[in-house]
Amino acid sequence: MLLKEKLKEVQQQKKALLATNFYNFETLKAVLLAAKSVNRPLILQLTQSSIDYMGLENALQMGRTGLQYFGVEGWIHLDHGGSVELVEQCLKAGFDSVMFDGSELPFEENISLTKKVVKMAKPFNANVEAELGYVAKLGQSSEKTEFTSPDDAELFARETGVDALAVAIGTAHGFYKEEPKLDFERLKEIAGKTKVPLVLHGGSGVPGDAVKNAVSLGICKVNVATEIKNMFMKTLQQLLINNTEIDLRKVFPFAIQKVKELVGEKLLLVE
Repeated sequence: MLLKEKLKEVQQQKKALLATNFYNFETLKAVLLAAKSVNRPLILQLTQSSIDYMGLENALQMGRTGLQYFGVEGWIHLDHGGSVELVEQCLKAGFDSVMFDGSELPFEENISLTKKVVKMAKPFNANVEAELGYVAKLGQSSEKTEFTSPDDAELFARETGVDALAVAIGTAHGFYKEEPKLDFERLKEIAGKTKVPLVLHGGSGVPGDAVKNAVSLGICKVNVATEIKNMFMKTLQQLLINNTEIDLRKVFPFAIQKVKELVGEKLLLVE
C-alpha cells in the first residue's frame, strides 16, 4: 500500500503511524524489532545528516532490506528535506515519501516550492509532506512561538495539493525544559479545515496522553527521533564506564534492546 493511502486509512480510523529516524544498523534494528514485536507498521525516516553519514543509496537499501528481513510493513521517508534538489534525488532513488521543509520561508515561497515538489512526486506515486508554522529545530529557540494558522493551513493544502501537513501546535525538536502544552483547539480547527493527514513533529518527550489526544483530533503521523538517539547513547555510556570489553557485538545489543522497548511503547500510543 502506498504511504499516502495508508495515511488516509489511519486518518479515517482516528489512528496514526509512528515515524522513527534511524542513524546506523543498530538503531534501524531496534526500531524494526519494536514494530515486529507489537505487529505495527512503521515509517523509517532519514534526514540530510543521516544521508550524508551513511550514503543515500546505502541508507535506503538498509531500510528496505531491514523491513523485508524483519517482516515489517513500512515506508522510507525523507525527513526535513531542505531543498528541491535533495527531494528530487530521494524520489529518483526510490523513497516512498519525501518532506520538503519550507517552513522558514515566506508563506508564498513555501507554497510555490511545495507545489513544485508535489508535481515532481506524482510520477513516483510518492507521498509529499510539508510544514507550516514554527517547530523549533535543534539549536533554535523554543521560546519563539509561531503556531500554524488554521486559515493558512486550509489555503496551503488547497494550493499545493500536499498529501500530509506538519503543523506547529506547541511541540519542538529535541528535549523540553518543561512539559509541552499543545494547542488542541487549534489542532481541531486545522483538521476541520484542511482534511489532509496532519503530522506532529517533535514527538520526543511529549506525554503519552497528549499524543493520544492529538491523534484523536487529527494527527496521523507522529515523529520520534531525539529520544532514540538519547536512549541509545546514554545506555552505551553507562555500559562503557569501567568496561574493558572491545567487542562491539557484545555491547550494542543492550542499547538496541532499550531503544526497542522505547519505540514499542510509542507504537502503542498511536493506536
